[in-house]
This record gives sequence, structure tokens and C-alpha cells, in this order.
Amino acid sequence: MASSHPVLLRTVARAAARLSPPPQIIQAARQLSTGASTLSSHATASNTPPPPPPESPKGKKPLTPSQKAFLSSALRVNQAGELAATLIYTAQTPPVVRREPHLKPLMKHMYDQEADHLRVFNHLIAKHRVRPTALYPLWSVMATGLGWSTAIMGKEAAMACTEAVETEIGGHYNAQIRKLLEMVTEWEAEGYEVGEEFRDLINTLRRIRDEELEHLDHAVEHDAQKAEPHWLLTGVIRAGCRGAIWVSERV
Repeated sequence: MASSHPVLLRTVARAAARLSPPPQIIQAARQLSTGASTLSSHATASNTPPPPPPESPKGKKPLTPSQKAFLSSALRVNQAGELAATLIYTAQTPPVVRREPHLKPLMKHMYDQEADHLRVFNHLIAKHRVRPTALYPLWSVMATGLGWSTAIMGKEAAMACTEAVETEIGGHYNAQIRKLLEMVTEWEAEGYEVGEEFRDLINTLRRIRDEELEHLDHAVEHDAQKAEPHWLLTGVIRAGCRGAIWVSERV
């Protein structure tokens, strides 16, 4: 009986081998299982709703009547102010340079920048068909008189004039820039586009404001606050600037 055990074991092993599927069938079964899993994952993914498409921009929002009025008045008063600045420096330069020849490059530098500002606003006024101020002749006479009279009083008075004018003009440009940035913020919050031309205008105003404040620094560096009486001279000029700005925005 014991000797029959090995024979029996071999018989059982052969039967088990016959019942086991060949390796090719096992591999095919595994591939089918993997494919079914992939199809299942695809089916699950296809049931997931796609993300919503991004909202398309609404385009540019039309300007309201008040916004149009603001931009027109801003361009009008800026052009008038830059005209006045060029005339002030034109009138100041000969007397100042005659007494202080070393100031000729500085006076020319400030005049050249003001002349560039005037060209910018002349272009914008014409492009957008904005009516210039009706008081052009009056401002021309007053600016020339202010420049000449302060230069005759001496270098310090001429520089005090620049200090006073640029203090008011710097604040004036800052107020305009803040208003324009508020408009941009409102449009963006509502989903509207902000055109490149509008952004260019803001950048132009920033550049011009910075150059005006540079003139203020030059004036202080060249003894503007030594003018006598400084408080009265600058106070009168600043009040005149504020009045001219108010009128030019409207007339």
C-alpha cells in the first residue's frame, strides 16, 4: 500500500495540470480585467459634468454723461494749465538767466518738459474734439505777467512761483488720477474691459504729474523758500491757480 502512494500522487498532479488553464488564457483574462476597469473609470468620468466655461468679457462699458463731462473738463483744464506753464517759463527765463547764468540748463529743462506736456494735451483735445477753454487769451496774459514779475523780483521769487504752481498742479493731477482709477475699478468689478487708450491716459497723467513734482523739488532746492515774504507770495499764487483751475474746468 505504501508503494502505491507515489503513483497516486503523480496521477493527482497530472490531473491538476490538465485542469489549470494555459498561461496564454491567464494573460488574456488579466487584460480583459484591466480593460473593464478602464472602461468603468471612463464611464464614471463621463458622468461628471464639465466645468462651466469662463465668462467672456462684456466689452467696454459706454461712458456715462458725467464721466464724459469729467474727461472733457480734465483735458480742457490740463491744456490751459500747461499753456500757462510754458508762458511762465518763457517770461521768467531771460531775467533769471541774466542774473544767474548757471540756471540756464535748469530753466530750459523745465520749459522743455512743459512744452511736451502742452503738445500731449493739444493732441488729446483735438483727438477727442474737446472745446478748449474760452479764457485762453486771459490766461496767456496773466501767465506771462506772473512769470515776468516774479523773475524781476529775483531768483528766489521766481522759484517760489514754481513751487506754488507745482504744488497746486501736483494735487490737481493726483485728484484726476484717483477719479480715473475709481472708474477702472468699477468697470473691472462689473466684468467690463478697460481699453488700452484709457490705461494709456492714466499712465500719461502719472508721468506728467511726476515731472511737475520734479519741478517743485528743483524750485525748493534753488532757494524758493527764501523769497520774501514767502508765505504771502506762494499763498496768492496758489489761490490764483485754484481759481484758474475751477474756471477752466467749466468755461
